[in-house]
Amino acid sequence: MKVILAAITTVSYLALPAIAEEGTWKGEGSFSAGLNTGNTETSDLGIGLKISHETQAWRNGVEFIADYGTKNGSQTKNRLFFAGQSDRTLNDRLFGFARLSHEIDEFSAFDSRSFLGGGLGWQVLEGGAATWSLEGGPGVKFDRLKASTTGVPPETVPANWEESFSFIAASKFGYTFNDAVKFGNNTNLLYADTSTQIGNKTTLTALLTKSLSARFSFEVRHDTNPQPRFEATDTATRFSIVYAFGG
Repeated sequence: MKVILAAITTVSYLALPAIAEEGTWKGEGSFSAGLNTGNTETSDLGIGLKISHETQAWRNGVEFIADYGTKNGSQTKNRLFFAGQSDRTLNDRLFGFARLSHEIDEFSAFDSRSFLGGGLGWQVLEGGAATWSLEGGPGVKFDRLKASTTGVPPETVPANWEESFSFIAASKFGYTFNDAVKFGNNTNLLYADTSTQIGNKTTLTALLTKSLSARFSFEVRHDTNPQPRFEATDTATRFSIVYAFGG
């Protein structure tokens, strides 16, 4: 807990120079319904919130996601995710970043998963219909693993913390077809000796009114070394209504 609080303090400190300057605030809130495969074969409902603040030199963003699902009266999904990232422009293409994320997923092999790190990013494409950025750097990952039973005869492994050096990499691609339709594809990799998580999310967003949009998304999440009795790959197919504000 002390490490996580220190991480939050670090990211907040990095964000202060940008928040103190005048800039542009914008964001979006979403309500979604989806179908899941993998560790949870169920439908769910979700809410999401993204807020960003941009100045000439800084960009700060936060993201919050909550998913909840039931099947035959029993809870089948309960996931919370939070991330905060601060980017500092270094030149026309290069930027530095610091990132903090924390996830709680009741129906997975871990009680919680946190990451703190930073690095450098490169704006590959910008200024046209297509945008694309790459980023990567070192960090530390903290996993709170659930108790598990393995072996013959069965042996119970108690819940425990795993702290490991890690490396984060991300690709963020977007394409604007016209004023009303946008495509996005984001890939994230979080490497550690214990396991590596790889995620890819594809979105198609269509503007309905000035502030409201409809969004279809397909997400794949893969763990290279899942805990016993857990699936390596999860998928989520969602339809969302998105409300944009600010900007």
